[in-house]
Amino acid sequence: MTLDDDGPQIGYKVLSRGVPVHASDGERIGTVHRVLDNAREHIFDGIVVATPDGRRFVDAPEVARITEKRVTLTIDADEARSLPEHRGVRGALETRARRSANRWKRRLSR
Repeated sequence: MTLDDDGPQIGYKVLSRGVPVHASDGERIGTVHRVLDNAREHIFDGIVVATPDGRRFVDAPEVARITEKRVTLTIDADEARSLPEHRGVRGALETRARRSANRWKRRLSR
């Protein structure tokens, strides 16, 4: 499958689990496991890719194109192999810390 026959681009919110993910050099590195976004600000954060070596996080700027049939990255296969491992829900600790900080701000402003 070439870039020309993978169909029209789609929004990240309708990207399905299991869609093949290809590096910029055409090598298939895995499949979409999960799409990550910042729901509050409606911003695409990236995708978690299931690879033979485990789940890897691909940051949004490293995603060149999303279609129903394929995700194409801006990085080549060697760079894709060095992507960070994804462990659990990205940002969950940040969210809890932010909620805690906001609670303290409310308490102190009373």
